[in-house]
Amino acid sequence: MGTFSIWHWLIVLAVVLILFGGGGKIPKLMKDMGSGINAFKKGLKDDDKKAEADEAEAEPKKIEGEATTAQSSTAQSSTAQASTDADTQSQDKDRKAANG
Repeated sequence: MGTFSIWHWLIVLAVVLILFGGGGKIPKLMKDMGSGINAFKKGLKDDDKKAEADEAEAEPKKIEGEATTAQSSTAQSSTAQASTDADTQSQDKDRKAANG
């Protein structure tokens, strides 16, 4: 019973603020706090819009000397086809030589 809970301290603090601070200071503090929160939210929205605009304007960068994905996959498939054709031809020659 000798200790006070947080609720006791909050009530005492509210009474002291009203008595010594006056009735107009608390609403003014709350108004300032609310406008600060609104300014913060507006700043976050502006940053998001700016980031989206930057992403839309940015073009993909191309490194010289490197093929794009479609070009490299086409080159790989034609290389694989050529090696398969060469293997088939050499196998046919080996069979003909072995058979006669």
